[in-house]
Amino acid sequence: MLKKNVGSIDRALRILFGLALLAGFALNRESAYSWLYLIGIIPLVTGLMSSCPLYSILGLSTCPLKK
Repeated sequence: MLKKNVGSIDRALRILFGLALLAGFALNRESAYSWLYLIGIIPLVTGLMSSCPLYSILGLSTCPLKK
């Protein structure tokens, strides 16, 4: 399994942003570029999993340090 590297605030923002983009897709299906809203799946999934592959590659983490 992937290592947890997304903190609670970052996680909440990712989930909200992902849901907002998917809602935009649902409400705006008739536009030419509505498929771009499906990019919201990425922040939604990374927020739900609390793990971001890009953060792992870059060595970043927004989780609080463990003592």
